[in-house]
Amino acid sequence: MTHRYFVWDISPVIFSAGPVTIRWYGLFFAGAFVAGHILMTAVYKKEGRPVQDLSSLMNHLLLGTIIGARLGHCLFYDPVYYLGHPVQILKIWEGGLASHGGAAGILAALLIYSYKKKDQGFLWLMDRIALPAAFGGGLIRTGNFFNSEIIGRPTAMPWAVVFQRVDSLPRHPSQLYESIACLLIFIILGMTYRKDTARNTEGVISGLFLTLVFSSRIALEFFKVPQAAYNTEMFLNTGQWLSIPFVLVGMGLIAEVWTDHRFGIFIKDKDANKKWE
Repeated sequence: MTHRYFVWDISPVIFSAGPVTIRWYGLFFAGAFVAGHILMTAVYKKEGRPVQDLSSLMNHLLLGTIIGARLGHCLFYDPVYYLGHPVQILKIWEGGLASHGGAAGILAALLIYSYKKKDQGFLWLMDRIALPAAFGGGLIRTGNFFNSEIIGRPTAMPWAVVFQRVDSLPRHPSQLYESIACLLIFIILGMTYRKDTARNTEGVISGLFLTLVFSSRIALEFFKVPQAAYNTEMFLNTGQWLSIPFVLVGMGLIAEVWTDHRFGIFIKDKDANKKWE
C-alpha cells in the first residue's frame, strides 16, 4: 500500500498589487519582532526599566539582525559568488538570510546599545532578549516552511511532506522541527526566567539559550539538505560548524555561573548580579 504524504504547495506570496508584495516569510519575520516587542515590554515593566527605551533597543536589534543575517548568508554559504558580485549583497529582497549571521548581528547590536545605556548591561540584555529570540526563531522557521525553503532530506516517515514547489519527493519538514525546538526552548527559558535566582544571576539564561538553540541546530542539520553552495566532504556541514562556537560560549557562561565566576572569562565582576536584586 502506497503511503499518501502531505503535499505542501502554498505560494510564498500572500498578496501582490503593483510594486507592493506581501510574503509569508516577511509576515512571520515581522511577527517575530512584534512579539519580541510585546515580550520585552512585559519584561521591562516587571523589572522597573524604562519602557520608552525599547524603541531604540528594537531598532538596534532589527538592523543588527538584518545586516548580520545577510552578510552571514553571503559570506558563509556562497562566498565565491558574492565576493565576485559584491553589489548582489545589497539585494536583500532577493532572499538569503543566515541565522548564525543574525545571531552575531544581534550580539553586536546589544554591545552597541549597552555601551550607550550604562544601566542595561550586555549580559542583562542578553538574558532578556533570549526569550523573544527563541520565540521569534520559531516564527521565522515557520516562515521558511511557508516558503518551501531550507527543506529536509528525502524520507519515508509517515509525517513527511512533499514540497510541490521543489519536487515530488517526501521530505523531512525540517523547518517545523526547528520551529518546535525553538518554541520548546522558549518555554524552558520562560520557566527559568520566572525563578528569582536565575533571573538575577547574569549569564544563566543566555548560557541556556545559546547551548540549547545551537545544540538543537547541530542535531537537526542532519535532517536537512545542505545549504552551502560548496561541497564539504566532512561529517558536519557549514551550519553545524558555525553552531559549535555558540554552544561553547553558552556552556562557558553556564560554567562561569556554576563555579561562581572562578575563571572570569565571560563574567569579570562576580558581584555584578547583586545590583539587580
